[in-house]
Amino acid sequence: MLTSLRFSSRVPVTRLLLRGLLRKVRCDHDCEERSLLYYALLRYSGCRVNCPPSLRFLLSIFDLAIKVGVTVMGGDEEELKRALRDPAIARGVETVLRGIALYGVTTPQKLPAPFMVVWNFTNACNLRCSHCYQRAGTPQPAELSLTEKLKVVEELDEAGVAAIALSGGEPTLCPDYLVVVKEAARRGMYVGIATNGWRFADFDELKKAVDAGLRYLEVSVDSANPRKHNAFRGVEGSWERAVKALENGVKLGINPAMATTVTKMNLDEVDDIIELAESIGVRRVVFFNFIPTGRGRDLVNLDLEPEEREEFMRLIYREMVKRKMEIYTTAPQYGRVVLQMSRGSVVAPTHHAVSKDPVTKALAEYIGGCGAGRIYAALQPDGEVAPCVFMPIRLGSVREESFIRIWNEHPLVQRLKSKEGLGGFCGLCPYRYVCGGCRARAYAYLGDPFGPDVGCVNNRKYYDALKGTENNPGIME
Repeated sequence: MLTSLRFSSRVPVTRLLLRGLLRKVRCDHDCEERSLLYYALLRYSGCRVNCPPSLRFLLSIFDLAIKVGVTVMGGDEEELKRALRDPAIARGVETVLRGIALYGVTTPQKLPAPFMVVWNFTNACNLRCSHCYQRAGTPQPAELSLTEKLKVVEELDEAGVAAIALSGGEPTLCPDYLVVVKEAARRGMYVGIATNGWRFADFDELKKAVDAGLRYLEVSVDSANPRKHNAFRGVEGSWERAVKALENGVKLGINPAMATTVTKMNLDEVDDIIELAESIGVRRVVFFNFIPTGRGRDLVNLDLEPEEREEFMRLIYREMVKRKMEIYTTAPQYGRVVLQMSRGSVVAPTHHAVSKDPVTKALAEYIGGCGAGRIYAALQPDGEVAPCVFMPIRLGSVREESFIRIWNEHPLVQRLKSKEGLGGFCGLCPYRYVCGGCRARAYAYLGDPFGPDVGCVNNRKYYDALKGTENNPGIME
């Protein structure tokens, strides 16, 4: 559907139709005022939507356009309808279509709102992780109040954000996190939590979160060896509770993910970590790209060499194929590696998707690669907005202006959306639209979010130049 509408949007009448569907209306499907486009997607999926009679003709035209597009592309209309019944998916599709209506077809596709906001819910944390990008420990003195947090949820809803991921610090230490989970879920957003698992080792605590609307659980495990994990995380017993939280997630059927920050410390454990996940019943493992920011700046020598990262990505792709698990990495170069190893038959447009699906392949260059300031944004505990949790560049504060204004007007965000002017091989690479390098790594190493990603084998000379500075590849500006 998206692919066909992208093609047909080159015809002016299609963009006129999409623009006509952007107006906000209130239907009896829920009590929120939303775009007619959102209601059109739900109506197409089979949900009952009673919009004013004057708008029904426009909805019928949209229905017809989708039917024709799906038929032309050889898609499965029933599968599409089932997917669109999920409000979060409908919101994501709406965001892409609004981008096409407002900006036309662009590469990468410019979006009027991010798909996801990663929200560092609090700076409080009960662990002392050596690599913490947030330097978490105690709450910030001016963290958002519950009233302000609910206002943020309302703003993100109105902007069209499809997903919210609560992170930290440790989000479950905040007494009002369940209130926010419930409100975001009520508004149709997909809600996830990135956690150390300590609280969710208690089955009943995790069940409360799931009952409130939590749909995605990501628990950090940095080693298959309990002693190594506990030492890295700074608290005894943290490995055992993290594993228990994952076991509880499996029991509750929410398909949890194990998250591991890959460094020289655990590079030789990749197979063991995947086997640990498999033994628990976890089918998704996400290997986070180490970025030397926050306390991680003191561990820069643990970062992988470019060749080590390349071989690591090739290894996890082979393991994913062999084990039939979902195994990803946040290193955007994974998009290139997957294409190369599969000879173009499989794509990894983001670190949450690897697929042979033809539509995903068609969209990869429009949504793929590093999503900082492009398909996602970060929100700090005090309301400050950044392009990425690993890129501490202040864009504005939701206490001073609306989130959507920051997203659509800040000049740095506009540059990040275009992928133009990237330094080093990143700007020349034929894979830049499925990769483009990690902008947070460029900022951490070079002080320039548009510089080359020195972790890529194609930018090896920049890595060597940094390493020669003081025999240390992590010199910051």
